[in-house]
Formats: sequence, structure tokens, C-alpha cells
Amino acid sequence: MRLRAPLPRPGKILACIANYWEHAQREPRPLNMFMKNPDAVIGPGDTIVLPEFTVPWAFMHEAELALVMKGPAKRVQAKDWKRAVFGYTCLIDVSAREQGRRTWPATPLTSWLGKSFDTFAPLGPCIATADEIEDPNNLIVRFWNDGQLRHNYNTDDMEHRVPELVEFATTVMTMNSGDVIACGTNHEGLGFLQDGETVEIEIEKIGRMALKVSDPLKRKWERGIYMGVDSTHPEAVKRYRPQGGPTATGAI
Repeated sequence: MRLRAPLPRPGKILACIANYWEHAQREPRPLNMFMKNPDAVIGPGDTIVLPEFTVPWAFMHEAELALVMKGPAKRVQAKDWKRAVFGYTCLIDVSAREQGRRTWPATPLTSWLGKSFDTFAPLGPCIATADEIEDPNNLIVRFWNDGQLRHNYNTDDMEHRVPELVEFATTVMTMNSGDVIACGTNHEGLGFLQDGETVEIEIEKIGRMALKVSDPLKRKWERGIYMGVDSTHPEAVKRYRPQGGPTATGAI
């Protein structure tokens, strides 16, 4: 016996676009989200299968904290966010890059099909209930590819913190019990996924899970961290975060 995804088919998955201080000093980007296919969910020990498309896609990992919602929740104010959150889990937002985001007209906010291939939403290994985590904006997120540490960041570095995410999502739509909000990732440390690899995600106080990667076309990309932007150094994100205290979105 082995664990399966704790939410085999969420009603919906909302995922933040970016949402971490990275790459340059600047103002926080506007908060935005996209829908990710809930049928893409797989769990611990499963296999991420890269699609058999011959267009020039490349496939990357994004390790994220995910909120498991308690509903029905509609128009929840940031100060009341806790009443709408059941717990927390890990999510790998597997992403097709370059032509993976097919849109018409050509804007990345119109369609996110490159995020929604089957198996592109590994979720697990469990749900830590809300009472087990005092502050979701103070958790270490780590991700390994064949033992190489790639993502290594703290959720304290979110541009828009958990209370604001809950308020934003429930303003747009009703969030029901078991729906998921993925909180975005630190894009530093991104790398390619390719055939035969083993990947692992771990979030402090939640747990760790491993999955395999399979590519029927056996494509190859450069091994390692994409463009050398390395989040494994403890200051990799902090150096880009505005100095002088919490962001304008405030602390919990």
C-alpha cells in the first residue's frame, strides 16, 4: 500500500501567477491567478508524464504551498481568512514553457493550457490541518531533482500573502470545501524535467513526497538550474525583496 493524492479531484485549482520577490527590486506585481486542470492531480509515488507534442515545449517544475479551502467561502475579507482555510499541502505546478501557453489573442492571461496537461498537478503527501501550522507565511519550501536541491525558499517572501490570496479568490468566485489555491513559486531555481528523473518536494510541517518523470519522446534539455539563477543560496530571494520591513500587503 502507498499514499495517494489527499485530494484526488479538487473541485478547482486556482494558482497564483508568480507572487514571489525575485529577479529585481521593484514594486509588487498585481495579484493574478489562473485555473489549473483538477484532473491533472497525481500523488506520491506517481509519474509525471510529459506530453507527446513535437512543438518546442520544455517542461519545468514549480514547487508551491497550496491552501485547501473550507467552504462555501465567498467574499471573505483578509482579516477573516482563517475561517476559509481547512489546511495546507504541497503542489508541483508542472509547466510547459515557450509555446506551452497557447493563447488567442496572444496574452499569457487568456489561456494556461501549458499548465494543465494530465499529471501536471502533483499534490500531497498529506493535508496539514490549519491548527497544525501557526503561520503559512513562514514555511520552508524545498525541491530536489535527482538529489540536486533546486527550490529552497521561505513563504515569507510572497509578494501577496495568504490572507490577501483568500480575499482575492473568494471575491472572484465561491471557493468550496476541497478547492485549492496554489500560492505561486520562487522562480529562481527552476530547471527542466526530463525522462527518468526522480523529483521530491518538501514543505516544512507538511511533509515530503517523491515522483518519477517519464517522457515517451526521450527529449533532453540542459541539466541543472535554468540560466544559472540559483535559489539554493539563503539570500537568493532576500536580495530582491524591498528593504525596510514587511511588504505593503502586511503580515498575518
